[in-house]
Amino acid sequence: MFNALSIPFGCVMLYNVVKLKEGVPLEAVEMALGEMCNVVKKTYGDDNGGFIGGQVYKFSGFISEEGSVGSGKKTDDHLAIVTYWQSYEQHEKSHADATFKEKFDALAEFATDTYEMGYEMLWQGDANE
Repeated sequence: MFNALSIPFGCVMLYNVVKLKEGVPLEAVEMALGEMCNVVKKTYGDDNGGFIGGQVYKFSGFISEEGSVGSGKKTDDHLAIVTYWQSYEQHEKSHADATFKEKFDALAEFATDTYEMGYEMLWQGDANE
């Protein structure tokens, strides 16, 4: 559940933002989030399903002055769900499945907005290379 990920070069990354309704504490969404992540892992976590791994982050309020250019805009409380897939097509097939949709809809009940953006990997490396 908390193991390190090995992300293969050439995979796609999907970045999902879940903006929580005002006053909704993280504890209120943990069950829905956990169930959704478990369905993805158990149902689509093979070569046919294409799921490689994922991470969930909670926005902590800090915005890097050194890593930001231009806009001083701050952001609302949100969760970031980062998932890695063998292909975008496999991601879309999994998310069109009724099993996933049921769990995602339960999570969306706590949100004012959700959106998911896809990225193709251009580079990766670690400090030891």
